[in-house]
Amino acid sequence: MTAMCDVAFLLLTFFMLATKFKPDEPVVVKTPSSISDIILPDRNIMLLTVDPHGKIFFSIDDTVLADGPARKSLIERINGDKGLKLSGDEAKTFENGASVGLPFNQLKSYLGAQPNDMKAMMANASGVPVDTSVNSPNNELAVWIRSAREVNPRLRICIKADGDASYPNVQKIIKTLEGLKIFKFNLITNLKGIPEGTAAYEQTHKDMH
Repeated sequence: MTAMCDVAFLLLTFFMLATKFKPDEPVVVKTPSSISDIILPDRNIMLLTVDPHGKIFFSIDDTVLADGPARKSLIERINGDKGLKLSGDEAKTFENGASVGLPFNQLKSYLGAQPNDMKAMMANASGVPVDTSVNSPNNELAVWIRSAREVNPRLRICIKADGDASYPNVQKIIKTLEGLKIFKFNLITNLKGIPEGTAAYEQTHKDMH
């Protein structure tokens, strides 16, 4: 029993020290409901979030690739391409963070801020700039998407839009994806019951029997 207790405490200590908690999302959205029951994987996900005011936030999961963590490779690429001059600590903050919801010209000051200041900046964030044209210099979302896919070609793109967000804001994301020749993506929704009498309801019950 003594040996078992030692092993249990060793395992508990290991998980407490080694566990990396998922960072909080900067914005909470209420997604619309649908009858789709497709479950998304936990890895290789690019998430494009649209809040009720139409602000867009970008993030990818921290999948470990052959040349290191995906978020590290992404910020190194963005830092070089855009000349952001991020310090090592600022780049590390991006690696450990959640979503990006600021223009490139505000990213360095955000990543160099104290935690409380970062929360305040993100609360008042304008969102990642986007346009209907992928070639527009104002379409910074296109840069994030293109760079992320170059870092991890296996990324699965998901759009998570608040039910109160206007369609034109979501359409800008779709137009950007089309401009990048990306025609396959997922819309994240809340699962609701299938209405009785519909074709989907009949098919579901037929499959069950």
